[in-house]
Amino acid sequence: MAFCLMRLNFVNGNPSDADEMASRYRAGIEMSAFLDKHGFYGVTLEEHHTTHVGWSPTPLVNAAAILAVTEKITVAVTALLVPLHDPIRVAEDIAVLDLMSRGRISITTGIGYRPEEYVALGKNWKRRGSILDKSLEVMLQAWKGEPFQHLGSMVQVTPRPFTRPHPAVFIGGSGPAAARRAARFGLPLQLPGKNPAVEEMYRTECERLGVQGFCIAPDNVAMVHVVADPDQAWAELGHHFMVEANLYSSWQPEGQTSAVHSHATTVEELRTEGIYQFLTPEQAVERARSTGVLTIHPLVGGMPIDEAWASIGMIADRVMPALRG
Repeated sequence: MAFCLMRLNFVNGNPSDADEMASRYRAGIEMSAFLDKHGFYGVTLEEHHTTHVGWSPTPLVNAAAILAVTEKITVAVTALLVPLHDPIRVAEDIAVLDLMSRGRISITTGIGYRPEEYVALGKNWKRRGSILDKSLEVMLQAWKGEPFQHLGSMVQVTPRPFTRPHPAVFIGGSGPAAARRAARFGLPLQLPGKNPAVEEMYRTECERLGVQGFCIAPDNVAMVHVVADPDQAWAELGHHFMVEANLYSSWQPEGQTSAVHSHATTVEELRTEGIYQFLTPEQAVERARSTGVLTIHPLVGGMPIDEAWASIGMIADRVMPALRG
């Protein structure tokens, strides 16, 4: 059966509307619990700060809420901007999430690509790579549960995670530095899109260092919203896809590669591009079978919550049974 994932970032056109934002967070939690009972594999979360649309600033908090109401579904934070966090505190948070879910949490570490996030949180943008390296050293040491030297003192971090030797951690990035970092720490590499040169560099570094590794590099990625009539949905709801596509595109530095980086300037171009798709239940089944993955994005770009639930309902009633069959 295909891997079925739900992406949540809680973007809203008016994040100052407290009632609307409260409803969106509650909907994301309830949708996760609902899909947990219908065979979904996982939920993906993200981290961004100081956006005008409320784009997912607290993924670990969101993960805790989702894990608390589910039994099987995994939660992947892709990515956690580790240099913006205290490494001891974030190691504790992830360990507790790993314990409360019995290993259903995974983290992709990232350094981010928006200097304004570092300014807002008082972190050094120019040192982000070295901060991540040091943070990873501290986190991996902390998860051993043994005393170690940190900032001139002996510290011991408990409780230890449920997963041994540590929770699932991937190194995220798109360039040579990420490949070298992943190999150096003996951790898997997650790229935002196909990049054969970086994948080969990672494999070469792993062989040189004598470590076992693997790389995830998504291809043919699409953010899917299941509807009865795609033509009508593009006409009436396509602008919600455009909200996310335009904002994400505006953040990308030159040379950044990502499988979900849209270059569309109109809804029509976005539809042709194929990164965002309205699909019928039958088309969603076909896509899941042909690619092995179905990523739904029910609350994309401020999508009305009732429309999101309508999509979720069709997935539960018509997509999941067909995939199981």
